[in-house]
Amino acid sequence: MRKKIVAGNWKMNKNLQEGVALAKELNEVLTADKPNCDVVICTPFIHLASVAQIINPDIIGLGAENCADKEKGAYTGEVSAEMVKSTGAQYVILGHSERREYYNETPEILKEKVLLALANGLKVIFCIGESLEERKANKQNEVVKAELEGSVFNLSAEDFSKIVIAYEPIWAIGTGLTATAEQAEEIHAYIRSLIEAKYGAEVADNTSILYGGSCKASNAPELFAKPDIDGGLIGGASLKAPDFKGIIDAWK
Repeated sequence: MRKKIVAGNWKMNKNLQEGVALAKELNEVLTADKPNCDVVICTPFIHLASVAQIINPDIIGLGAENCADKEKGAYTGEVSAEMVKSTGAQYVILGHSERREYYNETPEILKEKVLLALANGLKVIFCIGESLEERKANKQNEVVKAELEGSVFNLSAEDFSKIVIAYEPIWAIGTGLTATAEQAEEIHAYIRSLIEAKYGAEVADNTSILYGGSCKASNAPELFAKPDIDGGLIGGASLKAPDFKGIIDAWK
């Protein structure tokens, strides 16, 4: 059975002390009331090594929000996949729409990042999704297809099995707009059909596809009830332990 996952993406929030405090609180809350799904927190780079020391890896997985597209060398300010792995992190988010839009990350750059992440033993949460203009033009299917083909469909079936897909309609990130559960299920099913066409039914059935985009405790149960939605990649609601726990509890 494919994994059910609730992953938090902290983005550029929380200083080190605040981040450590939040991780401690989450660890305590989830130790007391065991989750019925895999839980991952993806923190800023500077938090990773400290947070790794205080969470129980059997209860909370740890991930970075990005990594470099180069292995090592004279790339001032960059953080390599090997460095991320050395902190104790197991995951990395790649292809987030904010990275694509603000930092001009192309499919080719993301392809390199994915390969380096996998080579260093990281699991990749790979983000895809369309803008409001693309959704209005009914182009969401061709957008997600191109994003998969551009950066991850070059992988072998074995390597692709280490990828978690996160579908994030860009128009629903941080806007309070949410795709309806039906809209989300429709595109999740389409994404799974693309994976099946490329890698076969078994790989498609085992690939976790998460929904991201203003997912909160109030709408998570309806979203997670859909057959092709395997969890969520959570932004703002992951920054407060009770809010995040409320989404995790949607799997109970």
